[in-house]
Amino acid sequence: MSYPNAPGKLDIGSATMRYIPTIYSGKLLKKYYDATLLAAITNTDYEGEIRQYGDTVVIRSTPDMVIRDYSKGQTLVNDQPEATSQELLIDQGKYWSFVTDDLDEKQTDIKSFVDNWTTDAAEQLKITVDTAVLANIPTGAHASNSGSTAGAISGDIDLGVAGTPVALDKTNILDKFVDCGVALDELNVPESGRFLVAPPKLLGLLKKSELRDASIMGDPSSALRRGVVGMIDRFTTYSSNLLAKSGNEYSIIFGHKDATTFATQLVKNKVQDNPNGFGMLHRGLQVYGYKVIKSEALGHLVATVA
Repeated sequence: MSYPNAPGKLDIGSATMRYIPTIYSGKLLKKYYDATLLAAITNTDYEGEIRQYGDTVVIRSTPDMVIRDYSKGQTLVNDQPEATSQELLIDQGKYWSFVTDDLDEKQTDIKSFVDNWTTDAAEQLKITVDTAVLANIPTGAHASNSGSTAGAISGDIDLGVAGTPVALDKTNILDKFVDCGVALDELNVPESGRFLVAPPKLLGLLKKSELRDASIMGDPSSALRRGVVGMIDRFTTYSSNLLAKSGNEYSIIFGHKDATTFATQLVKNKVQDNPNGFGMLHRGLQVYGYKVIKSEALGHLVATVA
């Protein structure tokens, strides 16, 4: 569109004359992506054992040994330990595919557009997978790490349920995160490797709380300093827009990396001639699977902003 002209004046930029050219930028608009964090909160211990869609990895466990009282001269009881196993099924697949025309590639002034498109496809793939995993793994949380009566020993830790969330504000959010840590403590979950993922809305409350004082976290700088909030009661805390949300109820996931195993392979990433025209087909396929294999190491908090 040309600059506006007064009525009756010659407009050389009109749709009929088009004496004023339209200028197209040689740079593409920068695109922002949701942060993905599966690598930070899951383990990939079994990833090297998969090859394709439909693969099954059998995960074996160590049996619980029985400890008995001993009296001198007694006959010993010989146990026959039995271990359980779990199966990790590679039953999920996502792909992307687009076509380019040889003439378009010759005539366009953006010579890197194919690279930009494939980069975007890779980012969208990560976001799609993260969203699915984060939405589904809370159902695998141990009963003692979720609900209104959490705590394997105490049984009085309120972590909220759908319809009755925990109301959080800047005065109590730190206490509730500490409660999440206590729930894990009562199930003997290791401290090193713990994580907590919350939406920005709730982490905003955290940054307004007394955590503005860096000394509370033992960090050299304030919690306001970066997206990774820092260590809070042994949790490395992450912000994510990909967590499930229902109405005003937010889902917060916490636990240990041992809880969930994730395995993936980029099976195909190729460029080939388009059989139906003069151009190329650009395609990528990723297969993956995930499973909560140690429920005691995973917890779920349902909360709302008070």
